[in-house]
Amino acid sequence: MLAAEDAAMAAPKQTVLVSPGEFDPRRHFYERVLNAQIHPLVRFFFNLGNERIAERYCHLHPESDPHEVRRLLAYVPAYFRWGGADLFVTSSPSAVRRIVVIETNSCPSGQKSMPLISESDEMAGYRLLVEHTFLDMLRTRAMPTGDLAVLYDKNEMETSGYAATLAEITGEQVHLVPYFDGDMGRTARFTENRVLEVLSAKGEWTPIRAALRYVTQRPWNRLPPVSRTAILNPAIACLAGGRNKLMAAKAYDLLNAKLARHRLKIHVPETIWDASMREVPLWLARMGGIGVVKNPYSNAGQGVYTITSPAELESFMGSEQHYDQFIVQALIGNSSWSSMTSSSRLYHVGTVPDRKGNIYVADLRCMVVGGRAGFRPVAVYARRARDPLTPELDDARESWGMLGTNLSYKKDDGSWGTETERLMLMDGRDFNRLGIGLDDLIEGYLQTVMSMIAIDEMADQLITKAKRFRKRLFGSLNDDETLGEEIYT
Repeated sequence: MLAAEDAAMAAPKQTVLVSPGEFDPRRHFYERVLNAQIHPLVRFFFNLGNERIAERYCHLHPESDPHEVRRLLAYVPAYFRWGGADLFVTSSPSAVRRIVVIETNSCPSGQKSMPLISESDEMAGYRLLVEHTFLDMLRTRAMPTGDLAVLYDKNEMETSGYAATLAEITGEQVHLVPYFDGDMGRTARFTENRVLEVLSAKGEWTPIRAALRYVTQRPWNRLPPVSRTAILNPAIACLAGGRNKLMAAKAYDLLNAKLARHRLKIHVPETIWDASMREVPLWLARMGGIGVVKNPYSNAGQGVYTITSPAELESFMGSEQHYDQFIVQALIGNSSWSSMTSSSRLYHVGTVPDRKGNIYVADLRCMVVGGRAGFRPVAVYARRARDPLTPELDDARESWGMLGTNLSYKKDDGSWGTETERLMLMDGRDFNRLGIGLDDLIEGYLQTVMSMIAIDEMADQLITKAKRFRKRLFGSLNDDETLGEEIYT
């Protein structure tokens, strides 16, 4: 099913000027969401607040340091203020239940998929992100003179919602600017002193003092790591791990080393980074021939290869790849087949069995924003795989159908479609099918917060006190010549 916001992506788009009073929920939420009633338990979670969340988490994890848990929730990010983690609910052969971080995304989607927490606030999470994070960011830094803008390269349903919300709250007109790969100098550009300018609806180059951006496809090739224009999120958040799975894996490892003495940890599948294509079969053999190979810099489900058979490995090895480095991760499958690792084999808890007895893999997306008042959850939704999870592997069957959960797919003309029929909302019907509870939501929130802090701290290491990108340090951590040539500095 084609999502409404992607219906015309193939046609060239121009900047639109959005004025106060233009927010319309019918344009910025899926129709299913407009008619959905949020599950009471989910509403309860969103109204808990960080102090009660910390208290509950520490009660369930008495080994963890309560002061550190509260510090993490109150952390004020410097660069990575808006993120979303894709989480799997897993179990081990010894029935240890665990929320695992699969990846963390900078500038994630989610608003259009979240039922209203309060019927009286139609702007819902759009308002929370703008007030708690975007406007909060503007109060903490100097900016050039200029207008406000929202940049995007997909997901016009949400990006137009952000523009309308920002216009409504500030009372200013906001430029909604398409900024696709190749649009540098056509719809937007940066001056020599790193000030963003956009081509307005009137065809005039207009300076921008602050911009919210949903530019997700290789954003670093047309956004500098940092700029004088305040940008949520700056591209350094993507390079440091928000759109770079290789750097994210290293960031998680560094933070986990710090958190070990507090008995806290970001839970991730066993990950091998800096793997060349020639090395991939060796690492997969170490995992029992079952694993996941990822292009570290792709998103929206692109560049992810689940390998469960020699045929799937052969297909990957014969594919044409743009970059030089990959990551290899342990695959989370069924209780009878998953990657073998040095720690423990994990498998999907999956959805509650349907009337036919089918269990589906489902992930949980937790969107979080940060500001001077700490972190806040903004949206939660889930996505299930197309095919049911089988107890046995069939070498003739592609495994992605029962393991892949991302809803986005790229069409032949370069536009994006969305399989919304696999979207699972936090309403009374879908939430019950997920088989999760309040403590899972709390655990997912903490895992998301910790993964964002790890990436924010990595970003901070990559920027000098003079707000310049440390390209040599980045190159030593992420030795990929093709990626290095793409970075706009």
